[in-house]
Amino acid sequence: MDNENTCYNICMLKSSKDFDGWNAKKKTIHEKEVANNLYFYPREIWWCSLGINIGYEVDGKNESYERPVLILKKFGKDTALIVPETTKTKKGDFYHAYRFDETSFYLLLTQARLISTKRLIRKVRTLDPANFHEARIKYASLILSQ
Repeated sequence: MDNENTCYNICMLKSSKDFDGWNAKKKTIHEKEVANNLYFYPREIWWCSLGINIGYEVDGKNESYERPVLILKKFGKDTALIVPETTKTKKGDFYHAYRFDETSFYLLLTQARLISTKRLIRKVRTLDPANFHEARIKYASLILSQ
């Protein structure tokens, strides 16, 4: 009986998410003015407040609920299509792998989404043109495939 309760408690801890903390952070992000001097462009990797999400949707980390994302397409100064990235090894058609400064990164193509640029925190680097082109082709193929 104790083993069942211990397992249940561990499973609950692993699956619990800080939705209340994210909701408070999200309110401050929503109230933030979009900076007139926020310049972002396709190919750039930015830290972005993605938040706490549902099910298999990728979450942000730490107190800002952030993770690096690739700007795939810019829609004016207020919105962008982004693709989150990770350093955890991912293989298959749903990912695009690339290397930067001896580190492997993986773009999570199935996790692409439109965001408000209020979520952007700081620029990290710019993806080289060849990798960006390949990532866009893979994303388009994934979205347009049957």
